[in-house]
Amino acid sequence: MKMVSAKLTVPGFQFAAVKCGIKYENRLDLGLAWSEVPASVAGAFTTNLIKAAPVVISQKRIRSGMARALLVNSGYANACTGRQGYRDADLLTSELARILGAPAGSILIASTGTIGMTLPVKKMMNSLPALVQNLSPKTAPDFIQSILTTDTFPKVVYTRKIIGGKKITLFGTAKGAGMIMPNMATMLGFVFTDLAIPSRLLQPIFTAAVEESFNRITVDGDTSTNDTALCLANGLAGNAVPRGRSLSQVESLIGDTLKELARMIVRDGEGGTKLVEIRVEGARNPREADLVARTIANSPLVKTAIYGAEPNWGRIIAAAGRQGSKFKFQNPKFK
Repeated sequence: MKMVSAKLTVPGFQFAAVKCGIKYENRLDLGLAWSEVPASVAGAFTTNLIKAAPVVISQKRIRSGMARALLVNSGYANACTGRQGYRDADLLTSELARILGAPAGSILIASTGTIGMTLPVKKMMNSLPALVQNLSPKTAPDFIQSILTTDTFPKVVYTRKIIGGKKITLFGTAKGAGMIMPNMATMLGFVFTDLAIPSRLLQPIFTAAVEESFNRITVDGDTSTNDTALCLANGLAGNAVPRGRSLSQVESLIGDTLKELARMIVRDGEGGTKLVEIRVEGARNPREADLVARTIANSPLVKTAIYGAEPNWGRIIAAAGRQGSKFKFQNPKFK
């Protein structure tokens, strides 16, 4: 596993992780991100009809537009765990809110790991005081390690950029290797920035960025129950509300970050040996272009041809031809 630089600091954010023993002993598996001031928040979640308890809870809480903390665990997904799963997630966030001195509704939660297993709540509750005590601006690498499961390397993007005359710092991280399919995937993706931007502007920007990144990757064609992507912006950079050119810069900053994280997830796909980008040109609309790309990307025959480095374009055309929308086929010209 690659090590991550300890220089991943974002003004106003602190991070921590502990070895809780949720599924495996002696590994960081419970993480916390804390904003020293209330932060604007935006999010995107799985489109699977089976949604894990932490997804449902966080999805509701971001509607306020503000958040203070994010509690994350790996090992067990807390999905398909019934009412107990919701009680466990609510209990953990309520206790964390008490320790932090923050409203319970400002604590977000995300989980990843095995589906169908309830969380070891007693272990996790006992670990919360140490988790809060470990908070530091310099411990983002520990937080990153705490969200990984079958990943072979951490996914990290760290950027500093001048926007609106102010230096903006952004740190993004993600996990994901298996159960990866467009419309999120088995992934967690988090962005922390000191950018000043209201949630009413941040949410549509983040939604569009997710659509063009996490929603356009696939490894194995499966969509998870726990997919969660969140962006917290605490405003400590002191920039004016982005408008015009500065708003476009923010869109590019967040969009480029998520695209790079998405590529890292595919590169780390379980059993994957190649990273392939599919481009569709000349489609009548984005929906049809997306349909063609998804059908080709998820074709087992296309995947085997790519794996074997065999230029069998017939498999690509055959996949495109069964995706449902009409198109004209012209024999390719070879040099």
